[in-house]
Amino acid sequence: MESADVVMEDKHGAGKHGHVHRVLSRKSPFADADAYQPGQETIGYLHDGCRVLVIGAGGLGCEILKDLSLSGFSDIHVIDMDTIDVTNLNRQFLFRQDDVGKAKADVAAAFINRRKGHLGVKVTAHVGKIQDRDESFYRGFNMIIAGLDNIPARRWMNATLHNMVDRSSGEPDPSTIIPLIDGGTEGFKGQARVIVPTMTSCFDCSLESFPPQVNFPLCTIAETPRLPEHCIEYAFVVLWDKNFPGRKLNADSPADMKWVYEQAVERAEAFGISGVTYQLTLGVVKRIIPAIASTNALISACLVGEALKVATYCGPILNNYLMYMGQTGVYAHTFVYEKKDDCMVCGGGELTLRRPRASTLGELLNHLGALPSFQLSRPSISSGSGVVFIQNPAVLRKQHEYKLGMSLGELAAAEPPVFREGEALVVTDPAVPSKLTLKIFFDP
Repeated sequence: MESADVVMEDKHGAGKHGHVHRVLSRKSPFADADAYQPGQETIGYLHDGCRVLVIGAGGLGCEILKDLSLSGFSDIHVIDMDTIDVTNLNRQFLFRQDDVGKAKADVAAAFINRRKGHLGVKVTAHVGKIQDRDESFYRGFNMIIAGLDNIPARRWMNATLHNMVDRSSGEPDPSTIIPLIDGGTEGFKGQARVIVPTMTSCFDCSLESFPPQVNFPLCTIAETPRLPEHCIEYAFVVLWDKNFPGRKLNADSPADMKWVYEQAVERAEAFGISGVTYQLTLGVVKRIIPAIASTNALISACLVGEALKVATYCGPILNNYLMYMGQTGVYAHTFVYEKKDDCMVCGGGELTLRRPRASTLGELLNHLGALPSFQLSRPSISSGSGVVFIQNPAVLRKQHEYKLGMSLGELAAAEPPVFREGEALVVTDPAVPSKLTLKIFFDP
C-alpha cells in the first residue's frame, strides 16, 4: 500500500463546510439572542477573522488540529517543543515512520495543510517552548486551545493570559481578554474546561484537585525492588548520576533512553523481575500515563465544540468544567469550578501566615512549597527593604544563603530589618509568572 499522503482537491466548491454553514445560518433557541447573529458575517469571521493557537501537537493536539480544520477554522497555529518518537505513532496519527526525529509542530502543520488546504485551511507551525514567546505573540490570537500534558506549562499559560488583561481603567478591558480552552486526558479519563480571564475560575483555582506526582521511595528502589518501575527508576535516578556526573539526562534523546533501558533490564534480571520494556522506560522517566486514542478524540471534540461557540456565540459556553470518566462506561459530568478568593492568579493572591518567631527562613520556604493551594517550586521573597531570599541566579542566591538558618525573629530584629512583622512581602516563583502577597505574624 502507498504510504504517501494524498493532497486533497476542492471538487465540491461551495459544499465545503456546509454542515457548519447550516448551523451558523439559523437562529438557535440556546444561543444568546443579543450576541449571536446568524448569517454570512459570522461565517466570514469564523473562516477569515478568527486566529486560533493550539498548544501541543501530541495525542490530543493531533485530534484538535484535525477537528479545527473540519469545523471551519482556517487560520490555525500550533506550537510544540518536542520531536517525534517512534512510540508516538500508535496514536498521534498525523505522523509517520519517516517523521521520527522531526519537530512535531512542523510535521503536524504540513500534514493538515496537505489534507485540508483545499478547505482554505492554513496551519502555521512554531517550534519551541511557550515560555520563550512574549505577550505580543499571544495577543495575536482570538483564543488558545491547550492540549498540554503537564501542570507547570498549564499554570504558566493561564497566568500569562490573566496578566495580559488591561485593568488600567479599574475594570478589565474585554478586548484584551483571550479565552483559554484547556483539555487533558489520562487513560480512560479526560477533562475539558473554558477559562475566560477575570470572568471564570482559572487553572490555579483548582490546583488542589490534582493528585501529587507519584515518586518511589529511594530505599525501595535501591534495596528491595519489586516492580519493573523500581528498576527503571533506579537506573534513572541513581545509575545515571554515577556514570554521567554533572550531565542531565535528556528524556527526548533515544541514546540516553536506550542506556537507561539497558541498565534497567540488567537490574531486573539480577532481581528476577520481568516486564521492563522500552516503552515502559519512557513512561517512567517522563512520568507518562498511557494514552488512549478514543479518549483523546472525545476530549478534542469537546474542546473544538467550545471553540466554535466561543468564536461565533452560536450556543452557551461550557460553565465551566467537564469531566469524562470512561473506566466503567461512558459518563461525563459538568460542574462549575468557583473562583478562589486567595488564588495567586485571578484572586487577591494574598496569604497570611502565623509563624513561630524561632522558626527559620528555610522552614518558611519549605512551608510555602508544601502548600497545595499554590504549589510553589522555588519561591523567592522580597520586602520593602530589599531581597529577603532569591533563588536565581546562583550568584545572588549564594549571597543570601546565610539567612536560611536564621530565625524569622532575628531577620525582623536586624538593623536594618530584613522584613517587618505584618509587612506585605512579595513572593515570586518560576512555576507561575504571578505574584503572591505574603504577610507574616509571629505567634505570641
